[in-house]
Amino acid sequence: MDQLLFLKPILTTLVLPATSGLLLLFALLLWAWRRAATRSGARLPIALAGFITTLMWFLSCQAVAIGLSLHVLPQFSPIAAQDLKQVQAIVVLGGGVESHASEYDGPTLSPDAMSRLLYGVYLAHTSKHPVAYTGGTGWGGPDSQMAEAQVADLALARLGAAALRWQERTSRDTHENAQNTAALLVPKGITRIALVTHAWHMPRSVQLFEAAGFQVTPAPMGYVRSDLSPLLQWLPSGKGLRESAWVLREWLGLLVVEMNQKN
Repeated sequence: MDQLLFLKPILTTLVLPATSGLLLLFALLLWAWRRAATRSGARLPIALAGFITTLMWFLSCQAVAIGLSLHVLPQFSPIAAQDLKQVQAIVVLGGGVESHASEYDGPTLSPDAMSRLLYGVYLAHTSKHPVAYTGGTGWGGPDSQMAEAQVADLALARLGAAALRWQERTSRDTHENAQNTAALLVPKGITRIALVTHAWHMPRSVQLFEAAGFQVTPAPMGYVRSDLSPLLQWLPSGKGLRESAWVLREWLGLLVVEMNQKN
């Protein structure tokens, strides 16, 4: 029995909704295709539904998400120690807030935002540069939500870490992150920054922060990658679909930024 345990990850993935749901949908489409054999034109919508289902299968695979991130977005290498010597401050881009986390009885950063903050604090500890956090309330957030930069400072206090040097609390998206952070730091003579955000978010962020007047040294983290076996990377998962959505959203956002800059 123990010899079959290597199948456990595969069987688990096959049972979970992303893979099992799509497999069931494929089976239903095949059944509908056979039943529609005698009806004129009945197979066209089934074929289209099959195409969309196949597309969703591939977009839900981590292997596809990794490939998309490498081929549709500009690439940035991890920041090197010598690069940190060229900057004056570490700027961390917000990544979302959970308005009420039961375990803290209050707000906390989303996992993505917390990973950005921790990496920014690590770079600050390494370089001795001060940290700025940029994030207010996103367009979809409730008006009563605490500004994300304040939540980031609260998260550091819970860990017993040093407070943020600067908090930019009014931005609602990446464009406002750049503009409002420039309004906060440039008058203080801070123009050379190390910018911390996920690797898939970095291309658009660099363009917007440079347009706002900063000299940006990218400090990407959270690359789209996987430690799964090649087979598991080609089976659908919620994580794969989420990462594909990240990459495609940033690709579209980058096109919009480039169009606006040309105009």
